[in-house]
Amino acid sequence: MVKNSFISVSLQEKEKNGGSVEFQVFSFTNKIQRLTSHLKLHKKDYLSQRGLRKILGKRQRLLAYLSKKNRLRYKELISQLGIRETKNR
Repeated sequence: MVKNSFISVSLQEKEKNGGSVEFQVFSFTNKIQRLTSHLKLHKKDYLSQRGLRKILGKRQRLLAYLSKKNRLRYKELISQLGIRETKNR
């Protein structure tokens, strides 16, 4: 339920600020979910696997940037999207 409300709020905010880090992470998360469900059916689709790894890396870099710049927004985004916190090296 929380994800659905976040989707509607995020889509409304897209018109205002589509380039924000939160919206980019949100759109990458949607792409990751779609590709993951696709790869469950098509296990040998190596091109999609490569695309998934690239998107995962982009999302990881954006989350690392957000955690450095504003830890509160990062924690809020992680909880809204339901993804786990990345470990720092």
